[in-house]
Amino acid sequence: MFLEHKANHKKRTGWIEVVCGSMFSGKTEELIRRLRRAQIAKLNVEIFKPSSDIRYGEAEIISHDKRSITSTPVDSSSAILLLSEGVDVVGIDEAQFFDAEIVDVVNELANQGTRVIIAGLDMDFQGRPFGPMPNLMAIAEYVTKVHAICSRTGELAHYSYRKAEKDSQFLLGEKDHYEPVSREVFNALQQKKKT
Repeated sequence: MFLEHKANHKKRTGWIEVVCGSMFSGKTEELIRRLRRAQIAKLNVEIFKPSSDIRYGEAEIISHDKRSITSTPVDSSSAILLLSEGVDVVGIDEAQFFDAEIVDVVNELANQGTRVIIAGLDMDFQGRPFGPMPNLMAIAEYVTKVHAICSRTGELAHYSYRKAEKDSQFLLGEKDHYEPVSREVFNALQQKKKT
């Protein structure tokens, strides 16, 4: 009877987890925490980031509090699928900078039985949904929104206010370029820019 049950048992599918929020909210720190736990569990883990993100190093993802984990930089999301053969857990940092194909890639990985953990900004510096993140959140089984603290009010910060006067959506930076702010502060700063 046990053999019959085992023969009818389907292969377990994977799932998708998204950790999102503003700059300085702890997204990468949470991603690293989850990936380290998977490594402790002796799971086969592979970690990816966009090759354009070289702020702290080329082959690591590093949180603002200087925690790090080795990663593989890739030019496109399709490379993640190619490099994840036989992997139990895939981690992806800065997902907002990947192409739209990332949604299909992580779906395919989850359907193959892989746990996929994604971290990224949910909104850009103008407060608009950022890149493929809304679609990734929509297909994820688990979404965790983390918050920074507003540097001006001490309240929860939902927005990444860009201090630098650049219009490009893609601008890697640190506290020299960005500041976590609350909705009230963000709206006031946006209004000030218009006048």
